[in-house]
Amino acid sequence: MIFTSTSTTRIRFLSVIPCFFLLAILIGHQSLVADSLKPLHNGRAPKSVDELWEGYDPRAEPLNVEVDREWTEDGVDYRYVLYSIGTFKGKPARMAAFYGFPTGAQRKLPAVLHMHGGGQRAYLGVVKQYAQRGYAVLSVNWGGREMEGANPGDPNTDWGAIDPTQNNVSGYNSLMPRENTIDEVESPRNNNWFLLTIGCRRGITFLEQQAEVDAERIGILGHSMGGRLTCLVAGTDKRVKAASPSVGGSGFLQTDLWGLPGSARRVSGDLKLFQKTLAGQAYLSRIECPILFLSATNDFNAPLDFVERGMALVPHDQKRTVYAVHLNHRFTPEADVSRQLWFDAHLNSRLELPQTPETELLLQQEDGIPIYRVKPDASRPIERVDIYYGYERDPRNRFWADANAQQIDNVWVAKCPVFDNLEPLFVLANVSYRLTSGERHEGDPETFILSVTDAAYPNDLKKANVKVTETQNRMIDDFHRGFHDWYTIQLNNQHHWYCATRKLTDPRWSGSDGGQLIFELTTTKPKNMLAVQIDTNAWRGYSGFKRVTYTAIVPLERAGKHSVQLRASDFVAEDGSMLSDWCGITELAFRPADKALPTDKTLGQWQGEVPKFASLRWEGGKLLISPKPYPEAGVNASGENGLTDPEFQKAIERSLKQ
Repeated sequence: MIFTSTSTTRIRFLSVIPCFFLLAILIGHQSLVADSLKPLHNGRAPKSVDELWEGYDPRAEPLNVEVDREWTEDGVDYRYVLYSIGTFKGKPARMAAFYGFPTGAQRKLPAVLHMHGGGQRAYLGVVKQYAQRGYAVLSVNWGGREMEGANPGDPNTDWGAIDPTQNNVSGYNSLMPRENTIDEVESPRNNNWFLLTIGCRRGITFLEQQAEVDAERIGILGHSMGGRLTCLVAGTDKRVKAASPSVGGSGFLQTDLWGLPGSARRVSGDLKLFQKTLAGQAYLSRIECPILFLSATNDFNAPLDFVERGMALVPHDQKRTVYAVHLNHRFTPEADVSRQLWFDAHLNSRLELPQTPETELLLQQEDGIPIYRVKPDASRPIERVDIYYGYERDPRNRFWADANAQQIDNVWVAKCPVFDNLEPLFVLANVSYRLTSGERHEGDPETFILSVTDAAYPNDLKKANVKVTETQNRMIDDFHRGFHDWYTIQLNNQHHWYCATRKLTDPRWSGSDGGQLIFELTTTKPKNMLAVQIDTNAWRGYSGFKRVTYTAIVPLERAGKHSVQLRASDFVAEDGSMLSDWCGITELAFRPADKALPTDKTLGQWQGEVPKFASLRWEGGKLLISPKPYPEAGVNASGENGLTDPEFQKAIERSLKQ
């Protein structure tokens, strides 16, 4: 990055002192340094959140703030700053961060603290985004990766004798003592999340000491691992006046999903101790400030069912959820802007957000088909209400079918038919509200959404005499609504476009035994190569299955309309194995072949516009219902281990690329 306008760099001084004298000073100083954390009382580890944080004061020690450099750009004053986190095991730890605020600010500003996600770093884009909305912003670099626009030798985050970064991945799920942890016994203070929370709470101390900041109007936000930190900080620091975690911090991750024994993440050490002192649910129940949880219906890091369960623990009604449908770990603009509006409402008094919609899931119906009724808060203009439903037990793989809601006066109603009454029924409503020109900032969409979900489980369906009315269907998608049932990436980029659907996890479209996958597409230029990719058994480690991606390459020599027929054996995995049948599909995707197989240099870039697809269907064979990929209760499944799970790491990498 090239910094423009004014730029000031910190100057370092070196005093000429005899080496032996300097060494003596340093040794003497080291012996006088007091750790920021008191020793364990009688060697006993904290047993609750209260005990874990008892006696810790994020204001107690001086911040020793240093400004490495500062500059002005696009109406924002930026500073590359460092502040003291504390002293641990005799060595100081410091945090690097970007701080920014509107140029020429003449009044006390609301402020937000931003905490980045895994594999990421302090982000100037967030500083710019919120500063241009009228906030002072601190984006901390808790992971210690090189800062944006860094120069050789620039100072950075340094945790000293401890390491809660992703260089120490196992430290997020462990209580056990190691060389770079705090305590010599099993203790929650040895866990990365505890130490990172300290570093971020010190960031709040930094903000409240800045001349531009109104200390009574500080909010916090974070994505993924930063979302987890958002909940930890909001649950321990009453200086936070508004919070918005995204795709992280749901709680209950060390608990099995419903009907999926073995799906819980594992912990190294005492699981009950971890849950009482560090698990997300222990902090959500303590959050007193307004909180908006921004998420995606198929997120891998904060599964929707756990988000709902965790948010139910927040002990007040100033809470909202927002879900981007079909997405994993990212959002649509209409979902994303809800977070900025949340801070505008609670820190800047610019608008008032509607209440969570009122809902009823009516199971007992004359025709046996459940009905979902949604009555939104009509305090502001409503653009539309979308109602979705799905069956998959694992929210990461759940396909959300559009129920085609109908408006009756001020209520939206939709039928949500059932395919198998031994499986749950999940429903979701997204209410889209219009923004006025005075409420929108540059780049904001015209609408924002608020969400609500409900669920009914097999016992509920049985008691209400819900009937099985849905059947299998050979037509997967006629595309009359475009990619409505899909998620897409970079559809405006002819070389990097990607579209995928989880529709084949729904038993209504699960496949054909011995049949073929058929579709049509229209291209605008010749000599293209299309990749059709199938993922099998994503996120099903609890059943002993591993995720495998199979690819079929389709040559499209001419421009115009094409008809494609694919057998299961046309799909080949990286190791050369072929797809044996259509069972276990969790995702189907279309993309340019060179992006699917980047090591194959014979595949050229896609030419022309993104193709138009039509009539995706099964032909031939006998329609089949894939075996349910769920272990029986009591089966000793492999389980998942959070950040150390290979599929989890790959998901983080895919998210960063996207």
